[in-house]
Amino acid sequence: MNRASRILARSFLDKEGDRDLISRETIACRAWKKAVGARLARHTNAVKLVRDRLVIEVEDEVWRNNLWSLRQQILKNIEKCLGPEIVGDLEFRVMPVRRDPQRAVAAVAPADEAAGIEDPGLRRNYVRARARAAGA
Repeated sequence: MNRASRILARSFLDKEGDRDLISRETIACRAWKKAVGARLARHTNAVKLVRDRLVIEVEDEVWRNNLWSLRQQILKNIEKCLGPEIVGDLEFRVMPVRRDPQRAVAAVAPADEAAGIEDPGLRRNYVRARARAAGA
């Protein structure tokens, strides 16, 4: 019995007009998680399909090398999900480092560290010592 994803992939690829609804690339990228499992999918990301080669971003070089050695097994899993017509090869690329956008920080007057000292004598000694160190 054919899997639903395989039937959908074939039906969408057979009809020229339906290619606009779901592309081969979308089908291949969405099948990636099913083919490799949730654990590997957390460290990888299927980004695009170039001809019949699925491009996968990986976290680092170690992941790239390990997945390369599992390439044939992964291709068989993808073929089980989609059939042999969509993905014929895999390419693993190390992801560029992604950083969160930097946000402007409002200028806030620094809090007085001495205010956190409960004992008045220790607080006074701390303030004097800080003033001496700043003057030196």
